[in-house]
Amino acid sequence: MSDAASRHQPVMLQRCVDLLAPAAQHPGSVVIDGTLGMGGHTEAILTQCPHARVVGIDRDPQAIALASERLAHFGDRFIAHHAEYDDMAGAVAAAGVSHADAVLLDLGVSSLQIDEAERGFSYAQDAPLDMRMNSEDTVTAADLLREADQKELARILRVYGEERFAGRIAETIVARRSTAPIERSAELVDIVRACIPAATRDKGGNPAKRTFQALRIAVNRELEILERAIPAAVEAVNTGGRVVVMSYHSLEDRIVKGVFAEGATSSAPPGLPIVPDEDQPYLRLLTRGAEKASQDEADANPRSKPVRLRAVERTRPTPTTRHRRSS
Repeated sequence: MSDAASRHQPVMLQRCVDLLAPAAQHPGSVVIDGTLGMGGHTEAILTQCPHARVVGIDRDPQAIALASERLAHFGDRFIAHHAEYDDMAGAVAAAGVSHADAVLLDLGVSSLQIDEAERGFSYAQDAPLDMRMNSEDTVTAADLLREADQKELARILRVYGEERFAGRIAETIVARRSTAPIERSAELVDIVRACIPAATRDKGGNPAKRTFQALRIAVNRELEILERAIPAAVEAVNTGGRVVVMSYHSLEDRIVKGVFAEGATSSAPPGLPIVPDEDQPYLRLLTRGAEKASQDEADANPRSKPVRLRAVERTRPTPTTRHRRSS
């Protein structure tokens, strides 16, 4: 077993492959794995869809290296693409085609990033507050804590972490950094813990979870990229192509749900006897709402517990009047 395979248990693996496979079984088919990680989903797609090639996108050079080693035996059926996952056009170009047949996005932080303490993603291990998914980016979580003003810190914690005590935490961070920079995860955990009332602190796991999520999202511009990536994924696939997305918190899922619902709904006013072509839906929902991991999977792999999976099939080209800002 490769190092990557031993360190990562892909979420909803077979369900993802089952949803993607109908679009990826013909000779020359191309699948974009927009969040390659350590290659678990890509490996399953390449194994179960023998005619498919997969372009794996990741912003993390270490993930690209580990996955490429794991998938080397597939030869030129696997293509690595170092980029952010909204670069669907670059991935399609890397495969030498005009459109892909399927796209998979497994959002959020990867096992590789969580498990390596020195990268500072985890509130459970003391480490420098880095949190960059791409080590070539310049701004770390420590930089953000040092440079953002109190109002901006509170906004980040409230919006990205849905933290009730965002104002109190931001005020304490600003006061604390006036004497010394906050550079380690244990320091930040202590600050957050002190800001949250005991009655609340004792419920729902580590009280710093939401703050760490918020900083990670801000450092990596996750929602900004996601707002471009979902429409870009829809535009990247042929008619008959499929897009499967797994989200791990409500902010992500809300964006995915909105784009999919827009494409699956007529834009014509209600009651028209004939719906013009430009108002016709161009997506078909493949999932009823958001699917969750089974209880067995959630028990075996705790990281699958918050997952929300949504999938669509492209039924026709997007009418010119309905193109979103992304393509």
